[in-house]
Amino acid sequence: MTESTRRRFLYGGLAAAAASGATAAGRKFTIAFIPGSIGIKADQGRSIELAAKHGFESVQPFGRQLLQDGVSRHVEALEAGKLQWAAASLPVNLRGDEDTFSSGLNNLPQEAQALHRAGVARVGTAIASSSDTLNYLENFKRTSRRLREVGAVLEDHGLRLGLEYLGTKHLWTARRHAFVHSMAECRALIAETGKANIGLVIDSWHWWTAYETANDILALANDDIVSADLNDAPSGIERDLQRDNRRELPLATGMIDAKAFLGALAAIGYDGPIRAEPFNKTLNAMDDDQAGATTARAMKKAFALVE
Repeated sequence: MTESTRRRFLYGGLAAAAASGATAAGRKFTIAFIPGSIGIKADQGRSIELAAKHGFESVQPFGRQLLQDGVSRHVEALEAGKLQWAAASLPVNLRGDEDTFSSGLNNLPQEAQALHRAGVARVGTAIASSSDTLNYLENFKRTSRRLREVGAVLEDHGLRLGLEYLGTKHLWTARRHAFVHSMAECRALIAETGKANIGLVIDSWHWWTAYETANDILALANDDIVSADLNDAPSGIERDLQRDNRRELPLATGMIDAKAFLGALAAIGYDGPIRAEPFNKTLNAMDDDQAGATTARAMKKAFALVE
């Protein structure tokens, strides 16, 4: 039995139930509901409720709440809503001092176990693209070592870790030393960890601001990607002058080629969640139902381009 087959077998029970939601024909990836990304404050139960109500296909798992509540009732709600789990957020600070990192790492096994028991398979985090204190090589060594330790804990619980590189120029030039801010650099960082359960989080925003193309995605395999984001950019602003916290919902302006991005992901058989993360004031000002419905419409319109 191969390692990947063994892990699939071990999930069993709740994991199989959690993954039972269906997606539209012609693609394998899911429309993910991540409440904080669209200005909604919601716990696990409310998130599942809103995701099901507005036609999302996957929903963010909250590891700490699953640990505190127990997983059964949330998995039952997930099943009832015909949803899958999207990616959880990594509860470990990779950027802080050693004590902060160690504290998060020590607490990770309990939360990872709860995620595993619920059938969650994916965790994601972003890699800061600049530093005032560490040069590139120092940052590369420290970050790869920390990721190796985190990856080992997650691997013990059947979890994959996705790393999001931040390609926006104002982020990687914001501090004294630039750090990883492209797909190629992020893949090099992943390779340095030596952990097979660490992969990419690809955000169309950072893919676009890093001047990457569909060919960069087509060079990947499904197993290289843990999670993905789909966003658009404000019109009339040069790519290098875009601000990361001022985005648009997919297809709002057409600045970012959603069809090329999604088409490449579909072509390699990507089967994970895709969320919208627009950091948009208009969307954030809406009530929960308005924000959920507006985001779902935008995502479904974009996904229709490749169905």
